[in-house]
Parts: sequence; structure tokens; C-alpha cells
Amino acid sequence: MAHNFDLVIIGGGILGTSISYFLGFLNKTKKIAIIEQAHNVAFHTSSRNTGKVHAPYLYNPEKKKMFAKTTFHGYEMLEEYSRLKKFPFKKDGVIEVSLDEKGTKVLEKYFKWGKQNGLQDNDIKLMDKNELKKIEPEIKCESALYVYKDGSTDYSKVTEAVMKDSRENGINFMLDTKVTNIKKIDDKWKITLNNDYEIFANFVINAAGGEAIDIAHKIGVAETFTDMHFRGEYWRTPKEYNNLTKTSVYSVPKYPDYPFLDPHWIIRVDGSCEIGPNAVPVFSPYGYNKTENIKEFIPKILEMLRTGARKTIFDKQFQELAINEIQSAMSKSAMINRVKRFLPKIDAKKITERGTAGIRSSVINENGQFVPDVILEGDSMSFHILNYNSPGATGALPFSMYVVNHLSKQGMFESERSDAQCGPWKFSDMIEKLAL
Repeated sequence: MAHNFDLVIIGGGILGTSISYFLGFLNKTKKIAIIEQAHNVAFHTSSRNTGKVHAPYLYNPEKKKMFAKTTFHGYEMLEEYSRLKKFPFKKDGVIEVSLDEKGTKVLEKYFKWGKQNGLQDNDIKLMDKNELKKIEPEIKCESALYVYKDGSTDYSKVTEAVMKDSRENGINFMLDTKVTNIKKIDDKWKITLNNDYEIFANFVINAAGGEAIDIAHKIGVAETFTDMHFRGEYWRTPKEYNNLTKTSVYSVPKYPDYPFLDPHWIIRVDGSCEIGPNAVPVFSPYGYNKTENIKEFIPKILEMLRTGARKTIFDKQFQELAINEIQSAMSKSAMINRVKRFLPKIDAKKITERGTAGIRSSVINENGQFVPDVILEGDSMSFHILNYNSPGATGALPFSMYVVNHLSKQGMFESERSDAQCGPWKFSDMIEKLAL
């Protein structure tokens, strides 16, 4: 059973699906397919998150210019697309709180970054604890950054709508299909699916999320990088807490160089509330349970020991943080008490239901350091999007436009209609906005 494609995208998360969306409008004659091993798009990280649509205040405008740009425009695009498709989008804001003087200095930096990244005076405001108390009487803090231009949506529904539009433009979605081997033969890729049959492609875009590094290594790309997986867990709160605050609340992270987030108070788009996430080290991008982690334990440990990750796992500070996260997974109170520092009214005894766990895969370089930004690697026949983490879902639509335009400019494949109208957006106009 052999099929030939001009281009194959590996990974049907919100990023891969969004790339297919714009390719469908720009390339009407090319045969394009998405390969996704789950039974639906956005089955893993793209839907197992808080559903927040982030404002660009957390991103250094010099070091994370691409994330800042795509987040800024991603908010506007998601709001417009949600309105067009009639699924929920709430401009509900977020409050980042500081519990001490050191954290307040971080908030001052975030405020400056937010303004540099395009937020206006009415989008973001620094407050002292007394000013915040008038708005949110249950929050205890020293100071706060109130970001009004922050929202909530359902990324599963977003991605499914994008898939539907892509299919209407001729994109072929192969669900329940796993890439089990990929090999270059002459001027084509031979891709084995489910250990059963083969397809052939002229060009491959790797947007495989938690498996993106593994796919890149199979092709011989990004071999100095490895990845480490972290399961983020949530606790659902009872309905009596639904009006505890008007908006979600984050606290300033203590260790920004590590992927360990202090748990947040989350208000989802449907009004329900959750506490989370922690970041428990696991051994698979699908390590939701013991069976999967036991199966992948030895292969993953051996991989980390022969790469830069060995420096990470023997680092004392990392070990201490990892142990704390494991404790938070074993003890409900350990995680909820972190949120009680700024929402003291919460009673852990009333919280009994676990939320959906999601897994984030972070890339580590040869020096044992976590890479803070997205990594783009490629050659004449492939392009790999690695380390595409938060705020990845927020920026997926504009980032996909950037990727398609970049590959076209590099001559890796030609777009037939660079001035095409892509749903509610004209491609060339958005690319001009995204210019760095």
C-alpha cells in the first residue's frame, strides 16, 4: 500500500494542524498529509493544558522575540477564529502575584517586557497589595501584575476546527497512524507506518511535540540535543470555589531556568477552577501511568547518560527540585499548600478530584542546560520544530504562518499563492506583521 506525497507533516497537535491549514490555502496542487498516532488531533499536550491564551509579558523581547511576536498576534487570531467558528473564547485576564521583594522586581521586569512586546496601558498594570485587595479581596500578596489582555479557550475545539478547514482544502489526515521508521531513499523519504505499510514524501515537517527529538534523531538531525519529559498534574476544586477570584492567578516562578512551575490557580473557559500544574519527571512523552514509565525507564536513562542530560540529572539543585515535584504528586496537600500561600481560603480537604494530566517535553543541550526557546533545524528535505512549548498553543496560528513562509523563502518548497486569503487572514499581510 504505497502513496506518494509532496509533503508530510508528522504530528497532529495544534502546531502541525495549523501548518497544514495554511499550506492548504497556499498550495492547491500539492499532495499533503498529516500523520498522527492518536485517534484524534490535539490528543496530548495540545488539549491537556489550562486552555489559557497568553499575553506576551513573560518573554524577553530580545531573547524570545519570536515567542513574543507570535503570542501577541496569536491572541488576536484565536479571538477572531473563535468568533468565526462560534466556540468559546473569554477575555478573562490573569494576575501574576509576588510574595516578596525579589518577586516584585520580577513583576517590574515583566511589566516592562509586556509593554515592549506590544501591550498597551489598558492591557497591563502593576499594583500594590492594597490596590489589588479592592479588586480581589481573597488574594494575599505583596504586589501584583494584572494582565487584562489574557484569555481562555478550548484548544481541542480550536484544533478540530482547523483540521476540518484543512480537510476541505485537500489535506489528508492519517489518524491512528504512527511513524515507525523513516529513511531517505534517493530523493524521497520512505516512511513506514504502524510497522505495516509505507508512504513516500519529497519533504517532511517534524511537528511531533514530545516525539520531535526522536524523529529528528532518526533522520540524523539535532543529534547534540536530547529531551526530558515532565508530567503536569492538576486538582479540580469544588464549585463553591468557582467565584473565589475573578481571574486566574499565577505566582512568580522561583527557578525560571528549570521547567518547574509553581502551581497556579486556574479558571477555565467553562468557569471551573483547578490548581496546577506541578512538573514530575517521567520517562516517556506518554508517561501518564506506571506501565508506560516502567517500559521506557531503562531506554530513557541510557539515552540521558550518553548525552548532555547526564549533567542535568546529577545536578544537585535539579535533583532537589525533582524530588519536591515527586512529593507534590504523592501528596495533595504538598501541591495545594503552594497555592494557599496566595489564596489562604482554600481548604485541601475539600479538594478530592484530580484533573487531566499533561506532559511537556523540554530539550536539553550538550552542556546539560534546558534550552529556553524553540529550536528550528532542517536540511534540504526536512524541517524540525523542537522544544515548542508554552506559549505554543497561543502562538500556533501565527507561528505556523512564519514556518510556511520561512520554508518557502528558503526554497525548500514553493508556495503557489503567497497573497492567498487564508480564512479570515490574508497571508502576506500577516507575514508583514510577523517580520522580526
